[in-house]
Amino acid sequence: MSKMLLNLRNVAEDEASEVRALLDANAIDYYETRPSPWGISFGGIWIRDNAEHARAKALMAGYQARRAERVRAERQAALADGTAETFGSLLRRRPLFVVAVLLGMVVVASLVLLPFFLLTR
Repeated sequence: MSKMLLNLRNVAEDEASEVRALLDANAIDYYETRPSPWGISFGGIWIRDNAEHARAKALMAGYQARRAERVRAERQAALADGTAETFGSLLRRRPLFVVAVLLGMVVVASLVLLPFFLLTR
């Protein structure tokens, strides 16, 4: 029976490619399921042999630790040289978008809290 190694929801294509290359380099047999057309399932990378699942998870843990370290370093470098996207840079670049999102958040919060205000009266 197969076991899922990686759910592809919110996984960047470069990360999925690196995971495939990692599995190939370590001769771990896997297959991939594609996302559903309606967005219910986002697909995944599955290990065919249960006996290989523990080794694949250990490889993934090492890979994810290295990737996290690299991404943090890239983010810190971008912050240091001023190229990282921040709230301020987004506000300068897309002010209407930021205002619309903030107004949407206020509307949603108001609708969620409205019953509590009505009950206290």
